[in-house]
Amino acid sequence: MPKPQLLHFLHVLAFNVFAIAAVIATFTAATVTLQLKEAPQFYNSPDCPSITNIEDDPNGESSIFCSDQAVHVAVTLDSAYIRGSMAVILSVLQHSSCPQNIVFHFVTSAAANVSFLHATISSSFPYLNFQIYPFDDASVSRLISTSIRSALDCPLNYARSYLANLLPLCVTRVVYLDSDLILVDDIAKLAATPLGDNSVLAAPQYCNANFTSYFTTTFWSNPSLSLTFANRKSCYFNTGVMVMDLDRWRNGDYTTKIEEWMEIQKQMRIYELGSLPPFLLVFAGKIVPVDHRWNQHGLGGDNFRGLCRNLHPGPVSLLHWSGKGKPWARLDANRPCPLDALWAPYDLLQTPFVLDS
Repeated sequence: MPKPQLLHFLHVLAFNVFAIAAVIATFTAATVTLQLKEAPQFYNSPDCPSITNIEDDPNGESSIFCSDQAVHVAVTLDSAYIRGSMAVILSVLQHSSCPQNIVFHFVTSAAANVSFLHATISSSFPYLNFQIYPFDDASVSRLISTSIRSALDCPLNYARSYLANLLPLCVTRVVYLDSDLILVDDIAKLAATPLGDNSVLAAPQYCNANFTSYFTTTFWSNPSLSLTFANRKSCYFNTGVMVMDLDRWRNGDYTTKIEEWMEIQKQMRIYELGSLPPFLLVFAGKIVPVDHRWNQHGLGGDNFRGLCRNLHPGPVSLLHWSGKGKPWARLDANRPCPLDALWAPYDLLQTPFVLDS
């Protein structure tokens, strides 16, 4: 082979080897980051009710998946937030007096690798009671309008509006939790929140927040829209922590009510903030308020910079990193906020080993 051709061949070979090595390194790094530890097994205290779990009939009336004595928890699940979701599970189990009576209902994109997600959860929590429900993104994608932060436009972010359709009819009450929080108290206390005779939701609400800022001038200047809040003491509430009566939701067809507001948003821009405003339009002023200790939210900062924040005054049962900054991302980048240290003990990420050079 002539020398110029040989040099060119060697140059191309070296480039390809480098490219392949880079791909292998990237794949290895990705694999390492997905190595999650197995969590300890947690057991019921002696006074917990005994619930029979018939594994071959998960939706049967005698199954824990249909039991009213179980605490049902719904969490979305995807690869980007998998560490957050695993931390949620661990924190819920660790602080529960009856951890074996908790059932997790995970909602994931229909395009997700359900087998991988199932194996990941089972590997870290071999004894966990859980099911995974694929969510058809197409059912909501056509209704989503762009918001102030791209992460809020993910169809899975809207899955909470469809829980009554996704979960078995036998599940009548569920606690919905975002994937960027941890509990430091018994979730059974939150799940037992009385909903009264008519309420569909219970959540911490914040009446000192500027409620008008959640909607545009177009909304407030249109009486046919703004009168929606007439005769309602409407307050902001964060939809990342909710107790939901699914029977009442189904009977009231609240998914359709939320979708109707999303349709209006497609025609005229009446809000800027993802899946939250439709919930406010339908439920603000009509929910059962829950003590603020159950959602110390905003720890992820605002939706633009994700700056560090302090806890709100008062007791704490749940810490919520709502906002742009997520604790696992800040820890990985060696730029943690002080309160991220409270999330770190629930991180199941396996410490990467160091290869000898």
